[in-house]
Order: sequence, then C-alpha cells, then structure tokens
Amino acid sequence: MPFVNPLRVQWHFAKKLYSEWSDDNPNLLKLVKEVKTPTLVMRKSKLQKKFNEVKRDFHGFNVYYAVKANDDEEVIKTFAELGAGFEVASTSELQKVFKFGVSPERVISSNPVKPLEFIDFCLTGGVDRFAVDSFSEIDKISRFRKRARIYVRLAVPNVGSDWPLSRKFGVDTDTAVEILEYANSKGLIPYGITFHVGSQCNNLQNWFIAIKRAKEVWEKALSKGIKLQMLNIGGGIPARYTRESLSVKEIADYVKGLLNKYFGMKTLELQMEPGRGLVAEAGILVTSVVGKAERFKGEKWIYIDGGVFHGLAETLGGIRYSFYLPDREERELEFFTVGGISCDSMDIVGQKIALPKGIDVGDRILILTAGAYTTVYASSFNGFPPPRVVMVL
Repeated sequence: MPFVNPLRVQWHFAKKLYSEWSDDNPNLLKLVKEVKTPTLVMRKSKLQKKFNEVKRDFHGFNVYYAVKANDDEEVIKTFAELGAGFEVASTSELQKVFKFGVSPERVISSNPVKPLEFIDFCLTGGVDRFAVDSFSEIDKISRFRKRARIYVRLAVPNVGSDWPLSRKFGVDTDTAVEILEYANSKGLIPYGITFHVGSQCNNLQNWFIAIKRAKEVWEKALSKGIKLQMLNIGGGIPARYTRESLSVKEIADYVKGLLNKYFGMKTLELQMEPGRGLVAEAGILVTSVVGKAERFKGEKWIYIDGGVFHGLAETLGGIRYSFYLPDREERELEFFTVGGISCDSMDIVGQKIALPKGIDVGDRILILTAGAYTTVYASSFNGFPPPRVVMVL
C-alpha cells in the first residue's frame, strides 16, 4: 500500500478549496494579500450558485436561509434578491431582513424559546409562524391573542453530525402531539412539524429516522382531529472543511425519496432552513501571522490575528478548518499548532496544521470555508476588533 503523506493530503485539500473559491482569479489573490486583517471575504457569486443549487435539487421546497449562520447585511441582501425566505431568531435579525423589503410571508422563526418582546415584534410585523417544543411557549404566544401558526420541534438523532443540536431542543412524538393539541385549545393554529438532524450532517440515517418520526406525529395528530399542513426538515447540509462531504443532490434525492414513501408530496408544504450549507464555502477568513514560537519538545506554534474569540469559536466544538498560504505552496511542509491573538490559553484554533516551513510574522494565512458561524460569534475580547466583512463578486 503506497505511503500517504498526511501533510500533503491536508495541504492539497486546502489548495483545492482555495482554487474553487477564487476561481484562480489573480485579482482575488491580490485582494487577500492586501486587505487589512482579520477580514472575512465573502463571494456573492458563490452564494448565488449554492442557493440555486439547493433550490434546484430540493425542488418543491420553500428555502428559508437561517440568518444566524451569517447575518451580514450584504449576505441577507443577496438572498433577498434571489427570492429566499428567512429563518430568524431575534428582533435584530428580523429588522435586518425587513430592511431589504422581504415580506412577512417569507419569514419564519424556528427558535423554540423566544423572548416575549420578539414574539410581539414578529406578530406586529406580520410574521406568525413559530416553532415550539414546550407548553410554556404556547402560553407565551397565546398571550397576544392572535392566530399564530405553530410547528412543533421533534427530538431526532444527530449521530454523525459535527455540531449536534439534539440535547437542548426537541420533544418526543407523544409530547409533540400533546403540544399541538394544547396550541389548538389556546386558539393557535397547529401548522406543522420541524426537526434538525444536526449541523454539518453526513449521516443520511438521521433524515430517515426524523422523517419516520414526523410521520408518526402527523398520523397521531390526525387521529386527534388535527390536520397539519407543513413539514420543515431544518438544516444540516454539510460544507467541506477538511474533507469531502455529502452533496446537496445526494441528500435531496434521499430525502425526497423518503417523503414520497411516507407522506406523498402533492399536498404537503415543504420547508427547509439551511444556514451553514448556503454560506460556509462562500467565505474565507484572511488573517496575518503575529507571532511564532517553539514549545513543548519542539512543538512549533504560530499565532494569528483571528482566534476563538475573533471568528473561530466553532473550533471549541470540534470544527476543523483548512489553512492555506496561496503564494507559498512550493515550500516544504511541517505541522504547526495555531493559536489566536488573545492572551487566553484556550485560544487555540488548530493543531497539526500543515503549513510551509519558514512561515513568519506578517505572512497571510487564509482560513477556508469560513462563511458560516464566524463573524456572528466574534467579539472584541482583549480589545482586539472582530473581523470585518467584505463582499466581492
């Protein structure tokens, strides 16, 4: 069996991601070498391409972009121009969406726990579709005495998802039916079912189990005289970080096959709310090396002006990024530990990262697939500013 050099494998995948992101455009290379760091550079054309891919492969679905993934106004504007719907979790997110003329019928809120002020703001603005997973949430929404549409969130397996979401939210099938009955008794409209297979999901079995459970709730609700209209399959479409992942088409074909088997798709309103899957690969985080050191039995370190508190918080939960220097690809590679700019010892964003020997202070390091859950998590910890966002075609 031939020897596989892990340094080269890692580096070549990063090179592939950069080449696809940049389309080998020399003007973009010039930009990433000159822009002030740290900066998240988003490509509008990549956002457009991915949205159109999702709409094509998930034909028949209403696509609601999950604003939490990247709430930059240029990102929202791009999707608004494409006719996307939006999933919002807060007053701030909804205000940004409304700024671009999006109608209330293109907006849903799938955060199962919402402040009263946000519920009021939604209903006043005409947004009346809410996810819930508790009786308390029904009580809150019913206070406003408006015929809001309610969809219940099921707990489903998140096995094989890089960012599981199953512990904090979701209920079992029997409780889901009870919540829908309670909503009906409080003058609200039992509207549908939602679930989330976990962010960055590469396990098709999760969708299989989730759709089977949704069908169970659907039938139990019908037996209680409640006729539901809508099924929302959440997000979960993976992006490529350090390896290939399931494609949109693979997931779409599998999911549509299940829906045909268990539901039939003629009268069912279908929704999905991708976030990471729409925006991650459209962005790269441009950083600069601000320090270097050798520690702990020769372990080589570099420090960048990004970090856990400045755009790379998901590394704390196990997300691994690809790192690349576009003008240093011919040099010999070695492994580095990459630390962030803050003085906090937990600010480590990568270990065993393949980078060129001789990397030095001032060099640019590009962090690929950084369009999702980066700037939205960033802070000004230690007085260092969060990354700015630049949108290019």
